[in-house]
Amino acid sequence: MPSSPLSQQADGPARRLAVVGGGWAGLAAAVRATELGWQVEVFEAARQWGGRARALSGQTGQGPTEMPGLDNGQHILIGGYRATLGLMQQLGVDLESALLQLPLDLRYADGSGLAVPAWAARWPAPLDLLAAILGARGWGWRDRFALLQTSLRWRATGFSCPADLSVAGLCAGLPPRVIDELIEPLCLSALNTPLAQASSAVLLRVLQDALFGAGHGHWRGADLLLPRVDLGELLPGPALRWLADRGAVLHAGRRVTALQRRPAGWRIEEKDYDAVLLACPPREAARLVRSAGLDKMDDADGLGNGLAESASGRWIAQAEALAHEAIATCYAQASNADGSPGGLPAGAAMVALRSSAEAPAQFAFDRGQLGGPAGLLAFVVSASRGERAEIERQVLAQAREQLGLASLQPLRTVVEKRATFACTPGLQRPGAAIAPGLWAAGDYVAGPYPATLEGAVRSGQQAAEGLLAGCRIS
Repeated sequence: MPSSPLSQQADGPARRLAVVGGGWAGLAAAVRATELGWQVEVFEAARQWGGRARALSGQTGQGPTEMPGLDNGQHILIGGYRATLGLMQQLGVDLESALLQLPLDLRYADGSGLAVPAWAARWPAPLDLLAAILGARGWGWRDRFALLQTSLRWRATGFSCPADLSVAGLCAGLPPRVIDELIEPLCLSALNTPLAQASSAVLLRVLQDALFGAGHGHWRGADLLLPRVDLGELLPGPALRWLADRGAVLHAGRRVTALQRRPAGWRIEEKDYDAVLLACPPREAARLVRSAGLDKMDDADGLGNGLAESASGRWIAQAEALAHEAIATCYAQASNADGSPGGLPAGAAMVALRSSAEAPAQFAFDRGQLGGPAGLLAFVVSASRGERAEIERQVLAQAREQLGLASLQPLRTVVEKRATFACTPGLQRPGAAIAPGLWAAGDYVAGPYPATLEGAVRSGQQAAEGLLAGCRIS
């Protein structure tokens, strides 16, 4: 009887794996590959690890003193992110202290909107969601019953829908208040794509796991988990320490310029590897695949006329065709009339904001409630448009009007222009397998999730496992 891939890896010499990219997908892949017996080397082009979910370094707009507590985006995790939370726990992160757990809460500063009440927080799903819908402040009975009826219909159909249907089309029959105060903020926060262009199939998968799925440990799938530590210490830092302790070689500030195919593997900068895992952004991965000459046409009929595009060529085309959406995060210092640090109304750690073209932010976070400096607020603009200065001006005006924050000092506005891929209906995302011994990982790789931390971590773990299965020792 042939041995399993795991036993083959353990019995033979350690195979060498190069992971190109030190974001969450790359680090998750490196950890899993190390567990499976690979000798791992990780290359990160930037000098800081974490990719698009990292702590910020550098100055604020107020002078040379660096402001602690700033990330390149305000990320929300949910209890349903079982792969991500499980990996953090494996790496030694104390989840209870690193994350603030809140029941699902999408309320505005005036208390209106949807939230699971405290007395129903431990009810089994979907009873907790039922309590939230029935108790939604500011909603009429027509709003409540329409959402109940629609959510039950989604559940009865297994949260499936035509692949080419947009979120706007999926929710066309819902009342405007439900769309404005629930569907739109959920869609923008999960898919970072406007309703008219967003994939309903992907959103339904997120809702299925979040509202009706199991959570990690004692947490519910729909629980909101807000980081109390910077993003670097949430996963990248612990992963780097874990990998270093197990002999992985880690290169920061080292960009891989090209790949070279070898008879028994791959070469990067005069060093040979049995396999390579590309966990860099899709266009960078496509560049590296092309550098290895993998985009050439196959001689499909043996006549030398290249009638069929190679599988690697199709992968490159799909990776390069991905459109992207931006996310802007505006950091500001809030002060009370007496000069003391201010905060969000009622001491909340997070509130929803009513967004429009002139008031673009959807959520505000009090970083002072999350382990950061007192009075530090973060305003998030998903699927952001326009220039940094105009976004900042609009957000500050929005905060003054909707939150009553008269004294706000802007600190720094971060615009991640390629924060996520545009998660559109029927989108053909590139797969994980590119060529023998060459795989890709990232939140953009084909899978059921949008560009989320959970999507990145799952992709990295699955790519490491797929590489092992394909590298059997004869």
